[in-house]
Amino acid sequence: MVLSTPHAPASGRTWLTAGDCDLESFRRLVERSTDPDSYPYASAIEQNVLIYDGEALASVTTDPVQRREVQAELVAALTEGPGVVVFKGAFADTDVVDRATDVFAAIIGEQHTAGIAGGDHFGKPGANDRVWNAAEKLALRAPRVFVDYYANDVIALVTQAWLGPAYQVTSQVNVVNPGGAAQTAHRDYHLGFMSDEQASHYPAHVHRLSPALTLQGAVAHSDMPLESGPTLYLPYSHTYEPGYLAYRRPELGDYFAEHRVQLPLTKGDAAFFNPAVFHGAGHNRSADVKRMANLLQMSSAFGRAMESVDRTTMSAAIYPELVAARSAGLSPQAVHNVVAASAEGYAFPTNLDRDQPVDGLAPRSQAEIVVQALADDWPAEALVRELAALAIRRQSD
Repeated sequence: MVLSTPHAPASGRTWLTAGDCDLESFRRLVERSTDPDSYPYASAIEQNVLIYDGEALASVTTDPVQRREVQAELVAALTEGPGVVVFKGAFADTDVVDRATDVFAAIIGEQHTAGIAGGDHFGKPGANDRVWNAAEKLALRAPRVFVDYYANDVIALVTQAWLGPAYQVTSQVNVVNPGGAAQTAHRDYHLGFMSDEQASHYPAHVHRLSPALTLQGAVAHSDMPLESGPTLYLPYSHTYEPGYLAYRRPELGDYFAEHRVQLPLTKGDAAFFNPAVFHGAGHNRSADVKRMANLLQMSSAFGRAMESVDRTTMSAAIYPELVAARSAGLSPQAVHNVVAASAEGYAFPTNLDRDQPVDGLAPRSQAEIVVQALADDWPAEALVRELAALAIRRQSD
């Protein structure tokens, strides 16, 4: 049997490696200017970032035809455009922002009383304040505030444009306190939460697909002058194919530090960006501004399996037989294949209050725990206990 050779992807690469990362090719992609003629609904362009007037958009997006036109423009902005859009006055009535802020501040106060320090994927744990799963906590503590907050049409407008209908909303509140250091430049969910080694195992087409599964956003819950350290962005950096393997490289980090842009925001403004854009929270150099943002992660409806599967029970049930089969000569690759078919190989979604990414960008997955159990010859009872503890950590409060 002769196998035909499939066509190569447009990039000519099926697999990406750190060796594919090159500063000069990166520079050629990001060093360009945003053309205002391509974005007629934008009210301004600042530092290559498209600025939209929330009030002006509200007057046209009630018309279905114009709404589609605006959304098409937003998709273009987030794909071949700069990758970042800012909506001034996204919340025309900032009272609902203040009401949500009061709820979040109360939660943070309770965390301080309990001695809880929220972890941070790309910053020093404990330096700032985090409220994980803020969407659910807001809904349960203040359901009317939740209703008024997420009735906001700017959020729906841009999310529907990027993900289509039936998306899922999650949010994490981040407060960068005075003196809080900047985050390192990074890409975001999904591949952005992996190490270079992990990300290199995903083929190039997955690197291109990953950003289409999530929309990143941030609603300003306080005024954010530049000295308070609003988010740093590098427009057009999302167009660099091997970027998930590049952002940790020192030369690209230095380039980001020299060329990144930073826009001040006022309370009620919102920014949305392609998760592959190189970005990071800025250094809060102010004396008294506690910079609060509600970080939105909007997820595609298509990021889930068809069936509900109890993989905790599956993993516990097969473990003794897997140990026995390995002892009888089952190859390491075959063992790996069995673990991949039975255990949950991805750390998310989880409850980041209890299951924090202490030793990396993501908590340990169920599959990683099973692999550790096999490597360390755990008795079945020890694995059952650890899987049960993980299941509890992952539950919503």
